Amino acid sequence: MNSDGKSFPITRRQFVTVSAAGLAASAFAHQAHARVGAPEHAMRSPELKIEAITPVAGNVPLELTLPNALRMVEIAGRTDIPVAPGAKAPLMRRLVSAAYAHGENGLGGAVFPEPNLKPVTEPAAEFIRHIVRKYPNEVTLITIGPLTNVATALNADPELAGMIKSLVMMGGSLSGGNITPAAEFNIYVDPEAARIVFQSGIPITMVGLDVTRKTALTEAHVRQLEAGQNAVSQAAAKIARNAIAHNRQQGFAVDPHMHDSLAVAAFLDPSLLKFEDYYVDVETAGELTGETVGYSPIAGDLRRNPAAQKQATLSMPIRGSAPSLASAKTSPVLRDKFVPNAKVAVDVNSTRFFELLIGRLAESR
Repeated sequence: MNSDGKSFPITRRQFVTVSAAGLAASAFAHQAHARVGAPEHAMRSPELKIEAITPVAGNVPLELTLPNALRMVEIAGRTDIPVAPGAKAPLMRRLVSAAYAHGENGLGGAVFPEPNLKPVTEPAAEFIRHIVRKYPNEVTLITIGPLTNVATALNADPELAGMIKSLVMMGGSLSGGNITPAAEFNIYVDPEAARIVFQSGIPITMVGLDVTRKTALTEAHVRQLEAGQNAVSQAAAKIARNAIAHNRQQGFAVDPHMHDSLAVAAFLDPSLLKFEDYYVDVETAGELTGETVGYSPIAGDLRRNPAAQKQATLSMPIRGSAPSLASAKTSPVLRDKFVPNAKVAVDVNSTRFFELLIGRLAESR
C-alpha cells in the first residue's frame, strides 16, 4: 500500500528513495560515463513507489543538479514525487565535479525549459530519515551519485541503518577507476561518506564499473528511444544523442556506458546481473586512491579449491596496509574474519538490460 492507504500495483518492493547524482538524468560523464534514463527509468516502473528524489553535488554543483532533477520529474509527469535538496559539498573534502565532461549545465548541452516545480524545504538527509522512520524496514535507497546525503542521515541518526531495507548503489569498482586509475567517480568525490555507508550494516548491492562498462549505448538504442511516442523517451533520446556526440568529439574509443540506469535495473530485476559476496571498504587516507577495495576468499590470487573455501571464509582476516616505522610492529587487522557487507555485481546480460531500459522509457502510457 502507498502512503495514502491505496493499493499499489506490485508490492514486492514498495518504497524507494532515489539519491540522484548530478541530475535526474545527466547526459554523459568522464570517460564514457553516461547517465541517460536513470530516474526516468525508475519513474516509469510501476513496481516502485518512489518516495523522493534527493539530488546531491557531484557531476555538477547542487545549483545545477537540483533544477535538473526538477526538470526530469516534470518531463516524466511525476510532480507528485518530492525533490529534496541535498548536500552542496562532500563531508570532508572540496567538491570535485565533472562539468568538463557533462557540460556547464550538467546535461551535456541538451537544453530543456526551466522547471516550474519547486523543491521541498526539508534537506535531503532529514527527508531520508523521516521516510525511513515512517516505513521502517521497507525503504530501499537507490543511490546514483556521491553518498553524502545518505552518510549525513546516518551520522544524524545512529538507529537509522538498522531500519533501511537495502541500498543499491551505482558506485565503486574492483577493476580500476574512471576519474583516476583506481577510483570510480562517485566514491572518489566523497570517500568518507562511502566508507560510512559500507560500514553501516545496511545490506548493500554495489553496481560498479565492473558491469556498467559492459552497457554501451549505441546509435540503434538512440533510434529506438527517438521512436518512442512520449516526452520521457524523447528527452532520454535527446540526452543520449548528446552523449554519443560528446564521446566522438573527445575521441573516446568506446560508446557511452549506462552506469546509473543499470543500478536502477539491478533493483527492478536482479536476474540481469551476476553477484558475488565481498567485504568492501574505501581507501580514504591514500594520496592517489579514494577507491573501493573488495576482499573475497574466492577472488583473484586468494581463490581456494572448493574444499578450502568454507574454512577460508571463516578464517580470512581483513588486513590493512603495512605498518609505518612509527606504528605497530604488524599490519593492522581491520576484521578478524571475512564477513561480506555487499553483493557486488560482476557480470551483466547487457541485451536484457537494454530491453528493460528502452522498453520502460519508450512505452506509451
